[in-house]
Amino acid sequence: MHRKLPPLNALRAFESAARNASFTRAAQELFVTQGAVSRHVAGLEKWLGAKLFRRTQRGIELTAKGATYFRILKGAFDQVEFGTRQLQEQGGANLLRLKLPPTFAIRWLVPRLARFHAQFPDIDVQIITSHDRADFDREDVDVGIHSDYTPPTSGYRRLFGELLTPVCSPRLPTRARPLKAAGDLRHHALLCSINRPRDWPAWLEAAKVKGIDGNSGLKFDNAALAYQAAVDELGVMIAQRVLVEDDLASGRLIEPIALRVPTQGAYYLAYAADRPKAPRVTAFEDWLMREAAGADSA
Repeated sequence: MHRKLPPLNALRAFESAARNASFTRAAQELFVTQGAVSRHVAGLEKWLGAKLFRRTQRGIELTAKGATYFRILKGAFDQVEFGTRQLQEQGGANLLRLKLPPTFAIRWLVPRLARFHAQFPDIDVQIITSHDRADFDREDVDVGIHSDYTPPTSGYRRLFGELLTPVCSPRLPTRARPLKAAGDLRHHALLCSINRPRDWPAWLEAAKVKGIDGNSGLKFDNAALAYQAAVDELGVMIAQRVLVEDDLASGRLIEPIALRVPTQGAYYLAYAADRPKAPRVTAFEDWLMREAAGADSA
């Protein structure tokens, strides 16, 4: 029997516009113009003989018929996507795709990956670095890791919390510019990541230091650069304790001031909770939780 289906491009345009509540965002997602999305939707409305959207001062919103059609279409698209992923999994069952912050990757995960590979030599790891959370509906990612004050909205597990501490090269403090108390920081450049603007102010407030601007100093778009700047004696970095353990153990960096300040933030491992967890994801999650165990107390 011949199927009576609307044009696929029109269905994709409508589903994306309805899900994003915007023709503009749908156009960005589909890599077409806003006009093309509008024409596809208009053509679909004509094909169906029903109005799917109403225009408002704030943009677009679904009509009652549009909302019903969107629920049906989204369910169908979800099934197609899931079936597609299952077929892809059969061809790439051993490829583990990770999305995580650059500094976390460089300073915490990568130094430990040899142990993971030793336990699971058949699992290939692909790493994408970004400060954005993983979007499992739009990205081809198995596991995301990020730090934030709030946990992910999908499936997640908490890895460890954040503990702020100033660190610097052991060669930085001198008699001329001592660095023994929090107030001595006024004589040194403060180093930080532009992605973590609250760290220095939070630590200085806990240290009850006045007269030092926590937003001053040298800022880097990648915290790994700021840590290297601290090693190279450019100033004092406000570090996350768990990311400098190896440097402190080797003596490349020191904690000149004995004050560690916890934040409300934490590192989280996230995964898509609405689909079955692949064996490679389970293996990585279990291994990572073992590696993270004890990080808070340390």
